[in-house]
Amino acid sequence: MLPLLTGDPVTPVGVPAAHAIAPAPSTRLRFEIDRTTLDVLDGHAASVTGRLLPAHAGHLVELQRREGRRWRTLVRTFTTARGRFRLRYAPWRLSEQRLRVLFPGDGAAGSTSRRVGTLSVFRLAGASWYGGGGSLACGGWLTGSTLGVANKTLPCGTLVTLRYGGRSIRVPVVDRGPYVAGRDFDLTEATKRALGFEGVGEVWSSR
Repeated sequence: MLPLLTGDPVTPVGVPAAHAIAPAPSTRLRFEIDRTTLDVLDGHAASVTGRLLPAHAGHLVELQRREGRRWRTLVRTFTTARGRFRLRYAPWRLSEQRLRVLFPGDGAAGSTSRRVGTLSVFRLAGASWYGGGGSLACGGWLTGSTLGVANKTLPCGTLVTLRYGGRSIRVPVVDRGPYVAGRDFDLTEATKRALGFEGVGEVWSSR
């Protein structure tokens, strides 16, 4: 009997070579994220820019959002020769969506993914502020340290994320108002200070 030479491919007896198990992809790629724009106004595009390394042109990259226990693909693109990619997605409704980027894998490299954060979609809302004391329509008393907003229709306790001048805060609805045309929210004095809000104007609102 001839000796078995080291390195010779071996196919099990009775199993055709065409049905031998193919080797798993050996290359492991990784994502580098350079920049994300994930806080956007309704109808404006969010974006994720980065690289898939080792750099190679033509790799498929997908932007996905979490839906229950699954991930849904929103947009796709391909990497350039330097492995760079840019994904843009314009959401159409107010929402918060957890996002990731995915390389689904190919014959040479296995799949890989990376979380990139939460996409928050806002609308422009007219706002003013008020202070002083007195009782609140949703219960309790208004003080200089009360964080919250007044709104005419949102249920008491509803959490609203507001952005202004690069600052962001999440506060509950604590009162009713404002009763001035074109204004959606009255900010308490403490909320006004936290945002650096100037008095009367527009803020970004998640509701």
